[in-house]
Amino acid sequence: MKVFQLCLSLSTTAIFGCREQHKTIPVTLTPDYEKGVSFLNRQNDSAYYYLNKAATSSKDSLQIAQAYNVMAVIQSREGDYYGGQESLLTSLKYLNEQRENDQYCLVADYNELGSNSLNLKNYDAALAYYDRALKFAKDDGAKSIPANNKAVAYQKKGQYAQAISIYESIITRSKLEKKEYARVLSNLARARWLRDSGYRAAPNLLTALKIRKEENDNWGLNASYAHLADYYTHSRPDSALIYARDMYAVARRLESPDDELEALQKLIILGPSKDLKQYFRQYQHLKDSLETVRNSAKNQFALIRYDAEKSKTDNLRLQQENTEKKAEILQQRVSTYGAILAFIIAVWWGIVWNRRRKQKDRLKMSKKVHDVVANGLYRIMTEIEHRASVDKEQLLDKIEVLYKQSRDISYEQTSSFGDDFHTMVSRLLMPFGQSDTKVLIIGNDKILWDDVQAKVKKELEPILLELMINMKKHSSARNVIVRFEREGNQLKVQYTDDGVGFPTDFRYANGLTNTENRIAAVAGRIIFDRNTPTGVKIRIYLPNV
Repeated sequence: MKVFQLCLSLSTTAIFGCREQHKTIPVTLTPDYEKGVSFLNRQNDSAYYYLNKAATSSKDSLQIAQAYNVMAVIQSREGDYYGGQESLLTSLKYLNEQRENDQYCLVADYNELGSNSLNLKNYDAALAYYDRALKFAKDDGAKSIPANNKAVAYQKKGQYAQAISIYESIITRSKLEKKEYARVLSNLARARWLRDSGYRAAPNLLTALKIRKEENDNWGLNASYAHLADYYTHSRPDSALIYARDMYAVARRLESPDDELEALQKLIILGPSKDLKQYFRQYQHLKDSLETVRNSAKNQFALIRYDAEKSKTDNLRLQQENTEKKAEILQQRVSTYGAILAFIIAVWWGIVWNRRRKQKDRLKMSKKVHDVVANGLYRIMTEIEHRASVDKEQLLDKIEVLYKQSRDISYEQTSSFGDDFHTMVSRLLMPFGQSDTKVLIIGNDKILWDDVQAKVKKELEPILLELMINMKKHSSARNVIVRFEREGNQLKVQYTDDGVGFPTDFRYANGLTNTENRIAAVAGRIIFDRNTPTGVKIRIYLPNV
């Protein structure tokens, strides 16, 4: 419990340390960027909107990298650590390690990646990122934050000797800046006490507290009160209770719900019996509210990014359409529908012949036909329906691939997925997002799929396609969210839309029956949530490794 409480107080310091890095980056700021920063900590959704606008419209690579860095800080503070990692990796793509001006932002990016890994309890990765940050930090001031955070990572691993060694190496130079000195002094005293419970940490902890009061450093006071409450918990519980109450008051003043939760945890342990019920109610209410707010924020961040990318794509498509002649468009459509008609007749004949020849495999064949032919055709027709112009060569390539799949439909096919399965998922889902329907994809990161079995990936592709085709045919939904995340040793896929929902006499058709069979074949399960007032919510759980 003590190590966990230390994590909460120092992760806040890491975030604000990264923000200090932004002040030194030599870049001309655009109005959208400055407006985004002005909303920071007051209206983070507005801040994220304007920063994303700056990132997608700026021509300055350093400006773009800086905008993605601050967006990542916002996401991380809202608990969206995977989304924050994605923004930071995007920021790094715009930076050149050989350019001196870019090195300030490189320090900030790697430091924040370390803090995200720290929050995800991947301590070895955090140490590696902090080392990268230290590599690009050129002065003691820039090195102090990632060095301190590196010590925190060692401390969380229980490697107190390494943490103490780092604190001792930076404490002398940190004396030039009082707030930084107080932070290192308090962390050093805490690490020594954690290594040796008999160590007298109180003098240094109280010295750090005194400095922070003089400097009006509220974030520092929050950490000092947490350290002192933990230190006195067993030896002087009355003093520990006072510091826990002080921490709670500061956390509320800072509007930091994570630190409020930590303080309430301490008060539940230390408080008198008559107050425990009140503390527990406050803790439970705050925890539930924080989870709701953060889930909403994650969806809002994804929506902002989606709208910006969709607008950019639409503008490019309109420019292309204006350069094409109507006669060429008509010719392409006639050729396209003729090819589709011929293909449908050929497939129909192949299906009839196949069924007569292998009656005993009828159920298995029906499943393959549905997944490969029907869904494939519907996917192609959806793309044609919502495009004014169609690239004939690309379309014929897709039809040829589909034809080959239908030709070999009676054979067992073994799918092989490389490192780009996340790209396949995006290409599969995004065509269903058109002018009247938005499709948000959340959590589709490369790292998510690294440990997922090939057979699960093989079954997931037709499962996702079936869900999207059912949505397109029946739901009339305007917004669709497909979320991928790990839940314990399982991969969770959650599909949500705001369409008409399930009818009262809803029965499974072949498509959903096949979907259930596929999920069962890999020891997974599917849950249809019929209690939603509108729309559809489906959760799918698949073995992760």
